[in-house]
Amino acid sequence: MASTQTSFTTEDFEIANAPKPVVLRLFRPAGDGVFPVVVNLHGGAWTKGDFTECRPRDEAIAHAGIASAALDFRHGADGYPTSLIDINFAIRWVRANAQRLNLDPARIGIAGQSSGGHLAMLAAMRPEEPRYRERSAGDDNATVACVAMTWPVINPLSRYRHALRLRNSDNPPGWTADIPERHDTYWATEMNMSEGNPLLALERGEAVRTPPALWIQGTPDPIHDYRDPESAIEGNEPERFAARYREAGGTLELVYIEQEDRATNSLAPLTDFLRAQLKP
Repeated sequence: MASTQTSFTTEDFEIANAPKPVVLRLFRPAGDGVFPVVVNLHGGAWTKGDFTECRPRDEAIAHAGIASAALDFRHGADGYPTSLIDINFAIRWVRANAQRLNLDPARIGIAGQSSGGHLAMLAAMRPEEPRYRERSAGDDNATVACVAMTWPVINPLSRYRHALRLRNSDNPPGWTADIPERHDTYWATEMNMSEGNPLLALERGEAVRTPPALWIQGTPDPIHDYRDPESAIEGNEPERFAARYREAGGTLELVYIEQEDRATNSLAPLTDFLRAQLKP
């Protein structure tokens, strides 16, 4: 299915159909390519949402002259690591089909919001992870040139415990009502929350890839910007991750914006970063 907008076209591809369909919606800039492309991941605490939630970012990215591939992937009760299997496959599928789609296989990035930001970073850090590569895609290369995150849940374990602490307090905030259960649905155990964890992977000294990265963080945002009491770093989780990522040899730009207008005001720094990283 394809449709045409003023400055971009959209087309849906069912890139896998078992055990569940995996659908990619490609937003391609109008005009002659070859275009760089960003695999774009929705949020939803790993348990809800779909690729339609990526549309504001998809459109902004397409207007910036970059194709955006919004992805529907397994989540919820399908459990970890099914999302990573689908995402790793999608990166390789895009690369394998780049020529016929008028895309540049050498300029592929990844982006995600909230839990999608976590998945984007984990996929970027572990492109060769055997557990994430059970599907064949016609290309073995799942590396990405850059990763852009908007308010990611970078540490699922600390966010789980953070939500439980607040929910058990005298004045629990409303957002904690079902967050621990949503973590439980996808992750099943704290061991999985620790293993599939970009921040703790760095602190464990794992050999991971560290492509250029962007973290856009709304403020104040107690759901994503909080301090883990078990952290050896005084700052909140964004500062902690940025420090560890840089220590591992990566570059990471941490941008703070007003929480109230974050959905709109995150688009310019996002597209500026992607243009800089994916230019010819």
